[in-house]
Amino acid sequence: MRVIITKDYTDMSLWAANYVAQRIIDANPTPERPFVLGCPTGSSPKGLYRHLIELNKKGVISFQNVVTFNMDEYVGLDVNHPESYHSFMWTNFFNHIDIKKENVHILDGNAPDLLAECAHYEEMIAQVGGIDLFMGGIGPDGHIAFNEPGSSLSSRTRIKTLTTNTIQANCRFFDGDVTKVPKQALTVGVGTVMDAQEVMIMCNGPAKARALRHMIEEGVSHMWTASMLQMHRHGIVVCDEEACEELKISTYNYFKDKQQLEGVLNDYLHRFE
Repeated sequence: MRVIITKDYTDMSLWAANYVAQRIIDANPTPERPFVLGCPTGSSPKGLYRHLIELNKKGVISFQNVVTFNMDEYVGLDVNHPESYHSFMWTNFFNHIDIKKENVHILDGNAPDLLAECAHYEEMIAQVGGIDLFMGGIGPDGHIAFNEPGSSLSSRTRIKTLTTNTIQANCRFFDGDVTKVPKQALTVGVGTVMDAQEVMIMCNGPAKARALRHMIEEGVSHMWTASMLQMHRHGIVVCDEEACEELKISTYNYFKDKQQLEGVLNDYLHRFE
């Protein structure tokens, strides 16, 4: 596992965006062999998306030959609802870049057969050759996508009933009313994420400090599903200083020294200046 420690949320977002952009450039995608990007929602990736939009507008990168698969979507929420993940992605990212609409894939939480929708999603990922880079955030309880504590580490795309903690955490997006928050979601599985060639998890703020400690320092556990990243052949955690509050000093110093020796932090922070 590679851990990149940045000063703050701004630097975390910039580093992550520049890294993703360089991966797309290096892949030199074509219509026949597109670059396949896994996309998250939530507060963590908003800065990343803003920087990618800026790089696209500057002509640094193009999304013409990029195919995306989102991590999750609520069940029963209209796609035009402002809190649907369809709305989030088009408002915060897709409407501002040159991606082709047919290359965007987001789970349909209103499909007549939700099980078939989940199976079809896995099939579509396989048909394009798998995901090249899966971006993601992490919840305070260590979940990725809606793979909450207790989820199988080999799980695939499926229907998931949300925990009380997740519903309460998300009610801030629904006028603070927990009764308005959907109780189920469709989500890619831990196994789906782990199948990607590369996984990059963003983690910022003191509220994520406990989750970061479990993901990096503790053993792999289905109670902290993001800890599975320890087993990935190419896993990256990009975090800020505040998220490192619960790490052991030796752990913190190890990764800081490593990135300083490799020059990896400044490299991607300033890559497209």
